[in-house]
Amino acid sequence: MYDPTRRSFLLASSMTAFAATLQAQHPPCCGSITPAGERLGVFFDGTSVETLWLADQHVNWETGKPDRPGNEGHGNHTHCSAFAAAAFKRLGVYLLRPPEHGQELLSNAQAKWLPSAEGQQKGWRPVSDMHKAQHLANEGHLVMVIFENPNPHKPGHVAIVRPSDKSAHALEENGPEIIMAGQHNHNKTNVRIGFDNHPGAWPSGVRYFTHPPVSS
Repeated sequence: MYDPTRRSFLLASSMTAFAATLQAQHPPCCGSITPAGERLGVFFDGTSVETLWLADQHVNWETGKPDRPGNEGHGNHTHCSAFAAAAFKRLGVYLLRPPEHGQELLSNAQAKWLPSAEGQQKGWRPVSDMHKAQHLANEGHLVMVIFENPNPHKPGHVAIVRPSDKSAHALEENGPEIIMAGQHNHNKTNVRIGFDNHPGAWPSGVRYFTHPPVSS
């Protein structure tokens, strides 16, 4: 006799076993996602980055909402650096932002600021490589990836590394998992795709920085 409940149970068991086999064959590159990492992922999911900080609009840097009609004024192109600064502000961490620096070419300015004495005083430290960057994000540390455009008159790019259980192969192919604003906003993508519009960025032109998590 056909038993749909038993069939569903067997199917679920098979899928669980298949997922476990895949995990064994391709274990996470950078350690398990800790509870702090899980909370960080939930926070990122709540930023609404795919509907705010949209390109070709002038936005309030902190909220990501349009603050001028049409395309009036400068600062309309993309808002990667404003989104990063706003996200970190909500987490209680300072990243160079308005009014200390305007939104135009802010990512290049952030790239210079992060390794400076002031950036270090604010808690930021360089990360040696992308493996370490993903590992720190999985543990709940704040991690960013940044590209400074060698042409000071053109924008660089910045994104935030988010926790991920990706495999070592996926990491080598595409880099860490990120959330970002840009020409296209992504709640989840990777460094290779996210920095594709910036020649020279991926893989060797980007740098990683981290800040310890802030106690609530």
